[in-house]
Amino acid sequence: MSTGREQEVKPAEDDDRGIRPLRRPADPRRAAALLAALLTAATLCAADVVAGSYPFGSRTRDVNDLGNQYVPFHAHLWDLLHGRADGGILINWQSGYGSSFLPDVGTYLSSPFALLVGVFPRDEIDLAVYVITVLKTAVAGAAMAWLLLSLRRGHWWAAGILGTSYALCGWSLALASFNPMWLDGLIALPLLCLVGEWILAGRRPLPGVLIVALAWTANFYTAYMATLGAALVLLLRLVLAAPPRRRALAVTGRAAATVGLGVGLAAPLVLVVYSGTRHAYPGRAGHFAPVGTEDLLARLLPTTYSYNSPALYVGITALVLALALPFHRKVPVRVRAGWTVLVLAVGLSLQWAPTSLAWHAFAAPNGSSYRQAFVWCALLVMAAWQSVAHGLPDRRALGAAAVLLALLAAVAGRSQLTRHHSHHTWPVLLLAVAGALGGLALLSLKGGRPAVAGVAVALLIGGQAGEAAVTAAVDTGARLGQMDDYAPWGDRQQREADAVAGADAWPRYRTEPGRYQTVANDPMAVGGQGSQYYSSLTSDVLSRTLAALGGGWTSRGRSLQSLDNPVTDAVFSVGARVHNPPDPHQMWLPQGGGPSTVTREDVPPLVTVRPAAPRSTPASFGPSPYRNQELLLGTRVYTLPRTTLSGTPRGDAARGLLIGSDRTLTARCRPGSEAFLWAPHYSGTAWADGEPQLYRSDARGTKSAAMQPLGTVPASGEVRVALMPDRLSRVPARGAVGCLDTAKLRAVVRGLKATGATEVTVGDGTLHARLPAGSTGTAVVAAPRIAGWRCSTGGAESPAGEFHGLIAVPLGASATSLTCTFHPPGLRLGTAVGGASLLTLILLGTVSAVRRRSAVRSGERMTTAH
Repeated sequence: MSTGREQEVKPAEDDDRGIRPLRRPADPRRAAALLAALLTAATLCAADVVAGSYPFGSRTRDVNDLGNQYVPFHAHLWDLLHGRADGGILINWQSGYGSSFLPDVGTYLSSPFALLVGVFPRDEIDLAVYVITVLKTAVAGAAMAWLLLSLRRGHWWAAGILGTSYALCGWSLALASFNPMWLDGLIALPLLCLVGEWILAGRRPLPGVLIVALAWTANFYTAYMATLGAALVLLLRLVLAAPPRRRALAVTGRAAATVGLGVGLAAPLVLVVYSGTRHAYPGRAGHFAPVGTEDLLARLLPTTYSYNSPALYVGITALVLALALPFHRKVPVRVRAGWTVLVLAVGLSLQWAPTSLAWHAFAAPNGSSYRQAFVWCALLVMAAWQSVAHGLPDRRALGAAAVLLALLAAVAGRSQLTRHHSHHTWPVLLLAVAGALGGLALLSLKGGRPAVAGVAVALLIGGQAGEAAVTAAVDTGARLGQMDDYAPWGDRQQREADAVAGADAWPRYRTEPGRYQTVANDPMAVGGQGSQYYSSLTSDVLSRTLAALGGGWTSRGRSLQSLDNPVTDAVFSVGARVHNPPDPHQMWLPQGGGPSTVTREDVPPLVTVRPAAPRSTPASFGPSPYRNQELLLGTRVYTLPRTTLSGTPRGDAARGLLIGSDRTLTARCRPGSEAFLWAPHYSGTAWADGEPQLYRSDARGTKSAAMQPLGTVPASGEVRVALMPDRLSRVPARGAVGCLDTAKLRAVVRGLKATGATEVTVGDGTLHARLPAGSTGTAVVAAPRIAGWRCSTGGAESPAGEFHGLIAVPLGASATSLTCTFHPPGLRLGTAVGGASLLTLILLGTVSAVRRRSAVRSGERMTTAH
């Protein structure tokens, strides 16, 4: 099988003018990979030193979802590895009152690198995630350096520099640095391209399949993009090699089989994640809008940052070499044209809505619309390698590249991105251009001495590292200025964890980590079993149920908050609740407060027995969260008084009253009852008799404020709530205030305890309850009825029923126990596909081994005969 290499000009071992800037090592690919890895890691750490960022400074790295999602998920993984988590790989009992965990594993934690958290102390979880991030980025650089020397022989130090360019591309620094699971795609792309090289040569079929499987297991989302990118590279290599049609079809067939078997092996996880997305609460529907040409070109330059434009930066050295490629006369015309067309075509695909949708697996991303930009960065680096591996560009090619770079910079100078960062962009760009062009010019001198060449290589390495370090530092500062950020593990989290641990008695009752959370996934970070849960896979039934009960959320319903309410605490068996002071890191919160405290309540067990009730869904809830809570509790405990609002705000009964300035809400309730305010679309503070309560919502519908307690109704019976909005807000025209009869609630709780389970045990995906003799009606489990639960009361298992969003199981006349098991949707089919793929792989390997053995024996017989 032709590999395409004979179609190209054979390179010399070193530069064709005899320059030997660095001694050629025994294994150039290993040396190049090591150089790329070390240079990448050192540059990233240097950037954080410059930025004063954790762990080298006081500025936190935990911006946006890194602090809210990924660090807590890694903390939960640490607990799992050390046997300290509630639940296991199937069910996370700590979050969302019981959530499916395997889809979260496949989305956030399935990378082999994630297991490294286990070797760090629990209170250094932020450091563990940082080390994993640096290590992944360094491995991506090493993988690219190895690939480049597999595509074509050349200078090992050049491959190392370009490998670093890829690892420290704009996508990596601006996006993946705080989305560490995406970095697995950065590693996967060069590895999948290496598999393509093996397919071309007809070699190593088994390692190829295993690499595909590992890539799709580590992070299937970016692996999908990396697979598309590797397919385009393989197609180009096939076109350049121009083999006979039969051989081309054979290569295509081997590629399809390799990808099919590899993805099949990963199916047990991939199909579970896919099924999890089908049952997840729907996120925002993204609408693609291409950025302007000036912004697009600006992102090729160092230190330009924007979350919503493609991060195309790869360093000036790689950019200059890629721009020089079309004019590089040592490179065959077909190679020049092929790589140039591929880079331009993929660049255009970033800007066209249909191809953008295809890059994102036909699901518009909820966030940045350019998550596939790392593929383009990789192609640009490979094009740059073609430019240097065929012999360094001459002055004509470098001059043309300099002119194109100047034109590019001139157009990019019209962008707000370069204007905003002009004090960084232009000085860094000028120094980077001087280093790149100066180094390449010195290397191309005729009769150059090794010392001069060594200076040239040092210029190239120093320029690459310097501009990437400054770019990373600028990105760090820009993210902190534009996104929410959270403090790394410290005294506050330790106090929370200690308070939770002191009150925890799971599964006898739940312990809520508290209303004033530190991050959205506090239960995974500090322990307990709360309603707080933030994931791309937050279930639809959980979000809708908690919202119907008055719960608050952010991230358009996928980040659920704690609901501090005695009725819902009784329903969900929350027997202990931690009360934290506001997080001092969040300066927008009212500061002050004492230490973390714990309150305890007498609550029913996790499994209660109710009178027989029809199956229901969250859609059966009404508009009032107070009445919805009563549906789950089983009796009326609230009084909903008429409310009046001072002044004459505009509004209607359906949408609520529109307020833009301070108002007073007034209602009358029975003295001694507990008053609550439900105003999901209100933003500001509400002040009654106790501490001011903060409400957060926004006009875009990304946040909804939770119902909150106002305190005990005074002897006068008048509830006066001072509303101080911080933006134009709405409060419900009817039913905003609810007054809870605590005596009635205590009586209901006593009744539910008397008829509830006498013993409850839970495991990873299992729940067993012992019921009082003679129990009839419906057993209700205080956990959301997410897809996958099956239950029995002594007979065969059947899908669990639903009682207003909770697990419900009809009881027979003689039921004394209840057993429920959780089967993640997609796991059975995924296991079948994975098993079939493994069996196919074994059969193909066996047939191949038999053929090789037969060929050897045949050769031996022929030799004997002669």
